[in-house]
Amino acid sequence: MIPQQSIHTLLVANRGEIALRIMRTCRKMGIRTVAVFSDADRNAPHVHFADTAVFIGSSEVAASYLNQDKLIDAARRSGANAIHPGYGFLSENAGFARRVIREGIIWVGPNPDAIEQMGSKSNAKSIAIEHEVPVIPGYKGEDQSEATLISEAQKIGFPVLLKAAAGGGGKGMRIVHKAAELQEAIQGAKREGLSSFGSDELLIEKYFPSSRHIEIQIFGDKHGNALHLLERECTIQRRYQKIFEESPSPVLKEDERQRMGEAAVRMAKALHYDNAGTVEFIYADGDFYFLEVNTRLQVEHPVTEAVTGLDLVEMQIRSAEGHVLTLSQQDISHNGYALECRIYAEDPANNFLPASGTLSEWIPFENEGVRYDSGVVSGSEISIYYDPMISKVIAHGPDRATTLRKMEMALRKTVCSGLTTNQSFLIRLLQDEHFKAGNYDTHFIDTHYPQEKLGTYSDEYNTLALLAALVNKCLKQDAERKLLQEIPFGWRNNFYQKQSVKFLHGDAEHILSYRKNQNRFEIDIQGATYMVSPFLADGNDLHLEINGVLEKFRISTEGMTYFVHHFNHPQVLLIEKNRFPDTSKTEEKGGYISPMPASVIKVLVQKGDAVKNGQSLVILSSMKMENSISASEDGTVEDIFITEGENIEAGRVLLQISANT
Repeated sequence: MIPQQSIHTLLVANRGEIALRIMRTCRKMGIRTVAVFSDADRNAPHVHFADTAVFIGSSEVAASYLNQDKLIDAARRSGANAIHPGYGFLSENAGFARRVIREGIIWVGPNPDAIEQMGSKSNAKSIAIEHEVPVIPGYKGEDQSEATLISEAQKIGFPVLLKAAAGGGGKGMRIVHKAAELQEAIQGAKREGLSSFGSDELLIEKYFPSSRHIEIQIFGDKHGNALHLLERECTIQRRYQKIFEESPSPVLKEDERQRMGEAAVRMAKALHYDNAGTVEFIYADGDFYFLEVNTRLQVEHPVTEAVTGLDLVEMQIRSAEGHVLTLSQQDISHNGYALECRIYAEDPANNFLPASGTLSEWIPFENEGVRYDSGVVSGSEISIYYDPMISKVIAHGPDRATTLRKMEMALRKTVCSGLTTNQSFLIRLLQDEHFKAGNYDTHFIDTHYPQEKLGTYSDEYNTLALLAALVNKCLKQDAERKLLQEIPFGWRNNFYQKQSVKFLHGDAEHILSYRKNQNRFEIDIQGATYMVSPFLADGNDLHLEINGVLEKFRISTEGMTYFVHHFNHPQVLLIEKNRFPDTSKTEEKGGYISPMPASVIKVLVQKGDAVKNGQSLVILSSMKMENSISASEDGTVEDIFITEGENIEAGRVLLQISANT
C-alpha cells in the first residue's frame, strides 16, 4: 500500500505562464505556493501571484532555473514540502527528481526511473519495440562517431531526421535531404544537443515528407493504474515548435484512436508511469509510429482539459500525494472540440526569428469558452534568456467550425503590442481553407506560406492603420501644444496647403498628405482621399469616422514607433520616417548584422579567412534556438566584431567580409 502524503506548500521550479497555471490550481486546492525568480523575472506576474517567492540568481538559466542547489535551498528556506517542475528546465531531469525525493520533498511528476528510461530516445524506442508499439526505422546505436552516423544515415535512405537522443522541443533536430548536408547537420545537432541537454548523442530516423504529429495524453498513479486522456493533434509547426494543437484530430478514425490509445497505455504500464505524460506518434496513411514519451506536463495540456473537463495539475498533485486514480478508461470521452494557439514574440516574415523587448500593452479578450494561459502583463519584458511565448489561447466549443470561429474572434480582439508577434499570422492560418478542412501535414507552413508572403497583408487594413497613426500623432501633439498655449499642430494660415508625413511599414514607405480643419482631416494616400473625423480619443483608444464608417483602434507608441490594433489586422507596426536617418547611406557593404538579440555561441571563421557563398560564419542562440549566419558571397573576412559567449542586441554588426573581385 502506498502511503498518502499531504502537500501543504508547493514550490514551482519554473517561471511564466506554467508557474501561474500551477499556482492557480494550488490556490483552488488550498495549497500554499512558492515562486522562484531570476534577475530578469523580478517583476514577473508569477512572482507576485505566489504566496512567497525566493530569488535564485542571475538571468542565465544555468545560474537560476537550472541550478539544483538553489532550487532545493529555496524549498528549504520557504518551508515547501513539494516541488512541481512545470515543463522545460529540470522537468525531465531524473537526477533532479531523485534528489528532490532524497531530500524528503514530494516530487510532483513521474517517478525518476520512468524519466530516466525515456530520457534516452534510443532506450525509449527499445522499450516500445518490446511492448509491440510501432516504431520508425532508424539508428540508435552507441557508436556516435561521425563516420558511423553518416554510414547509418545512408543505409536508411534520405531524407533522414537527426534528433538529440536526450532532447525535445525541436532542439538538436535536423532534416537532411542529401549526403552532402550530413556532416554539417550532425555537427550542429550534436552541438545543440550538448548545450541544451548535456548530451550530444544522436538518433537517426527515416523522415516522412508528408505526415502528421499526433500525441496521446497518458496518466498513471502509484498503484499501477494507467489510462489515456485522448489525443491532441500538433501537426502545425514552425522550426520544430508547435503553433496549433487541437482535439479531437480531424483525421483520426475511431478505431485508429483506440489502437493509438492502447499503444500509449502499454508504454505507460511498461514504465510503471505514475503521473502526467505524453506519448508522441507520427501518423501517415493510416499507420502510426512511436516518437517519444514526454515525461512531464505538456504546454498544450489545456486542450485535453477543455475536452475532458479534467484539471491535469490537480490530478498530478493527487497522484504525487499517493491517491488512487478514480477514473476508468470508459469515463473518458470527447466533450466538443478544443484548439490552442500560441502567441509568440517572433517575426514570421523573418524566418520566425524571436523578438525581445517590452510588451507595452497586453489585453486578453474575455469571452465564454476562451482561456488564456499567459505569464505577462502590460509592461512585461520579453527577454532573450527564455522562450519567446507570450501566451497560449485556448478555445472550446461544440464542434470544430464553431471553435475555429471563436478562436479567430479572440485573436482579433486580443491587444498585444510593443514588439513583433505572430498574432496576425495565426489569424491567416485559421482562415486557410486547407486548415479549415483539416487537410495539412507537418510541412503545411513551409508549403503554403513561403517567407516572401509572410509579411504581406491587405492594403485596406494597412491604410486604416496609417490613417489612425497620423490622426493619433496630430491629436497628441495638439494636446501637448494646448498645454503649452502654443499654436495647434497642423495649423496653417493657408488651409489649402497640405502637409505630409512619411511612415514605414516593413520595407514599404508611405507618404500621407493631409490638412486639418477644426476636428476633420482630409488625408491623401496613394491617390485616394479619406475624410476622417475623430469620434473618441481616450488614452490609447481611438475611434475614427472614415468616409462615413466608424472604425475602432487602439494605439500605443514608443518614440516614433506606432503599434496599431484593429479588428481586421490586430497588429500593424509603423515607424514615422522623418526622424530616422537613411540607413542605406550608413550601411557598409559586406557587413553582416544580427537579425535578433542573441548570444554568440560560436564564431566559425577567423580574420583573413577565405569564405564561400553559403558557408556558415557565426552560430547565434536566441530564446533557446540556434541560428546560423551564412556568407552571401565569396570573399575574405576583414574583421570580426564579436566574441563567443557575448550577448548582443539586434542590428549589431557581427563581421565584415570583402567580396572577391
